[in-house]
Amino acid sequence: MARTHGRGGAGIRKTNKKGATKGSGAVRRRGLKGKGPTPKAEDRVYHQKHKAKQRRERSNSGRHEATTELVVGRNPVVECLNAKVPASMLFVVAGTGSDERLTQAVQMANSRGIPITELPRHEMDVKTGNGMHQGIGLQIPPFKYAEVEGLLADVQQRNETGMFVILDNITDPRNLGAVIRSAAAFGGHGVIIPERRSASVTAVAWRTSAGTAAQLPVARATNLTRTVKEFQKNGYQVVGLEAGGEHTLDTYDGGTDPVVIVVGSEGKGISRLVRENCDVLMSIPTVGWVESLNASVAAGAVLSEFARQRRVG
Repeated sequence: MARTHGRGGAGIRKTNKKGATKGSGAVRRRGLKGKGPTPKAEDRVYHQKHKAKQRRERSNSGRHEATTELVVGRNPVVECLNAKVPASMLFVVAGTGSDERLTQAVQMANSRGIPITELPRHEMDVKTGNGMHQGIGLQIPPFKYAEVEGLLADVQQRNETGMFVILDNITDPRNLGAVIRSAAAFGGHGVIIPERRSASVTAVAWRTSAGTAAQLPVARATNLTRTVKEFQKNGYQVVGLEAGGEHTLDTYDGGTDPVVIVVGSEGKGISRLVRENCDVLMSIPTVGWVESLNASVAAGAVLSEFARQRRVG
């Protein structure tokens, strides 16, 4: 009979495991550690705020980068082609039912040598972000802006009396397009807009300008106040349009000296620093019950009068 040590075999540990006994490998200890502070919502990839942050970053990174624009819809595309808006590609969805406008768009694109690409509907949906494109889209390249210094030098070389328009706080591209059209019609030499918080030359501005944006230079300025001072150094009178100005369109002579017309928005008007640096503040006489004029209408009225003064002067 086998003999045991101790009482009742208490010194023997029974086990079914073979080999050395292993621990948890510190898994449980690590599991007890805290995971740190909860990340901000915008840093969690699955959160809506993270997606919004990414959209903001993409927008900011491309703010000053030239990007193409896609005009969709049969009427807008035909209008752009009629206005001689520069285009790099006409997209037509495969299987789209043809009508007079689609046929006209294709014919005009062919006559201007614009490439036509047929693509599946789902690709067009992705390009536009929705299905509201009517099976057609016109790709417009970035507008090429001029430099203010180049505009001044060009007028000096031609020995002409310069006439420019500066737009301040104008955010509607239709207003911008209408001002470009008026400036071109009345002998203006260019339009200047700020880089930020301003309408830019988009397809809407192109259409409103009726194609004159292809002929009249548009420049972007990083700082309108510095731009105003630059014009003044070059002998220009800077006239700000503002209700209650010390001059009116009837009393101011804009036909003799080089002139810059500063136009603000109907609501905000001209920015304070720009206003303070204008040589003259001028109003446009209207009947008493009309409070104000649309920015493009005001610019057109002044440009027309200054052009008349130059013709008779």
